[in-house]
Amino acid sequence: MARLTRAQQQERTRAAVLVAARQEFAEHGYAGAKVDRIAERAELTRGAVYSNFTGKRALYLAVLADAAEQARAAAEPPRESPATAGQALGAFARIWLERLPLAADTPGRGHLRLRSLSGVLDTAPARAALAELVRFEALLLALALEPHAPPHTGTVRRAELALTLLHGAAGLAEIAPGAGDLFDLARAAEHLAVLPVPDDADPPHLPFVSPASVTRDAWTAPRGLHDEITGRRFGLDDDGVVVVLGAGRLSAAEEAMRSARPGDELTFVVVTGDPAETGRLARLRIVDIVACLRRVFAPGELPRPRVVLDDTGAVAAAVGRDAVDDSTEVAVRTRDGLIVARADGRGAGHAVACRHSPQHMA
Repeated sequence: MARLTRAQQQERTRAAVLVAARQEFAEHGYAGAKVDRIAERAELTRGAVYSNFTGKRALYLAVLADAAEQARAAAEPPRESPATAGQALGAFARIWLERLPLAADTPGRGHLRLRSLSGVLDTAPARAALAELVRFEALLLALALEPHAPPHTGTVRRAELALTLLHGAAGLAEIAPGAGDLFDLARAAEHLAVLPVPDDADPPHLPFVSPASVTRDAWTAPRGLHDEITGRRFGLDDDGVVVVLGAGRLSAAEEAMRSARPGDELTFVVVTGDPAETGRLARLRIVDIVACLRRVFAPGELPRPRVVLDDTGAVAAAVGRDAVDDSTEVAVRTRDGLIVARADGRGAGHAVACRHSPQHMA
């Protein structure tokens, strides 16, 4: 029998730990789970567990992210998208609500079904990142609802209201499984599509954002990137806008989307200073909503921007940002193999997306 390489052995160990952790969390819940018992279940040492995961929180997030990855891989796309935004929101709600725990589920198993984060995120950065991720999820849902137009803030707010409704139902089901009628919840989500929500004005800081710098910088365009929306591999060789956002700045993606010109290829790259936990949280939430979107919308109607989870910071480094954290916001516009505009700091995506007239790009 051929000997396993070190990478293969590490992957086998990681898989065994995830299986054991899933069993432990299902039986004891997050609060009651013990890393020592997880190691015993996996027939590994405590050190082997910690060599792959930084702690119990990272393990729990990895278990949930793995479940979301499996759901996305199993998602069967429809032949065509729903005819109206209301029908789409209703279909999305019905699919999302499939995760609600059953009356026979143990509390721990119910938390896993829900992908619950109750009692898990106890630091200010993690909680802030979750709030930003919810807004990013709303943007992705809104883009699917309006696939051929820039995102209107009213549509994003309706998507955010739909997600609030669903997460509220999840919170109730977590403590009272079986509470609430799933069909009523889906109908309520459907009606949100016609709720009279006005478009908001642009965020007040945008007029004070410095213009993007005009450059002609050579760069090595990263290749072999994975688009979390479509699942396809791609490279950044084509012309477009690349916006690198820390997990605490993901709401800025909406600014960039609304400022981009028609036909711009936008790529959002998500980074964090804490890949073990915040990075896994971002992966969980983004993969989870994409898994639902793939079951509602035909492949050609999925949100247009590409989304990359840059755990290593390779894309950030390629655009000139070696150090990243949750507050990172840097953007570039590329054309003919060059970086022709760049900006760094709050509003960077908006500034670069706006920088598109021929006289500016000369």
